[in-house]
Amino acid sequence: MTSAAPAISSPVGVIAGGGTMPFAVAESLAKRGIAPVLFALRGACDPVRVEGFRHRWISVGQLGRATKLFREEGCRDLIFIGTLMRPALSEIRLDLKTLRVLGNVIRAFRGGDDHLLSGVGRILEQDGFRMVGIKDVAPDLLMPEGCITRATPAANASADIVRGREVLAALGPFDIGQAAVVIDGHVVAVEDIEGTDGLLARVARLRADGRIRAPSGRGVLVKAPKSSQDLRYDLPTIGPRTVEGAAKAGLAGIAVIAGNTLAAEPQAMIEAADAGRLFVVGLPS
Repeated sequence: MTSAAPAISSPVGVIAGGGTMPFAVAESLAKRGIAPVLFALRGACDPVRVEGFRHRWISVGQLGRATKLFREEGCRDLIFIGTLMRPALSEIRLDLKTLRVLGNVIRAFRGGDDHLLSGVGRILEQDGFRMVGIKDVAPDLLMPEGCITRATPAANASADIVRGREVLAALGPFDIGQAAVVIDGHVVAVEDIEGTDGLLARVARLRADGRIRAPSGRGVLVKAPKSSQDLRYDLPTIGPRTVEGAAKAGLAGIAVIAGNTLAAEPQAMIEAADAGRLFVVGLPS
């Protein structure tokens, strides 16, 4: 876990997966006078948007090339950010450096996404790099505490939030997921390999099939980091798409852990939630 924010050295290497967050992090760094260099992961990072930033392309499994580029760009501090579909080991073309630490790479693949990222992070730290987190480089992108929407949780929703936090705390050691949907005290679904979007789509299907009897506008999506998670890696993320999925699932709102959840496109998210009369609330950790 990160503790007090370290003094960040410029430039910062942003190991960029898919989605909007790598670019939001780069923009946040630039606003504070810290130069970002995006190391765009092939097959994941947006090839159009990355053109707006200083960047180099890297591939999963090419640790030798990646570390060479990190050094060429003068990046001591590195951050992983963005989505990445986990490849099978058999699909990765390994370079010589990766082969030298193959045992560590295989161990990193045995576990959830945060286990994989923290395992690769440890390998990079052994090479003299420093892995940092969002709290260190872009704290403005983290969800604040309190309700950020016009709608607020009713009493039944507040009870569902408490139950959701209890469920996620119990599931955390098993590395299953970071989200659960609770409706009127009943845990109707938990996140698995399909992610939060898939979880919400599943709840929408259950409603459409009549498997969920509660009326629309009840229930909460609760998201929280796993209890043993290194908070530099794979933080829960919400954004406009999450709000859209929650609305289609007929939920009343979304509750996440303040300071430990990324808020993608926050203004658009708030506008979407207000339009759909959903609440979005940051919970104290």
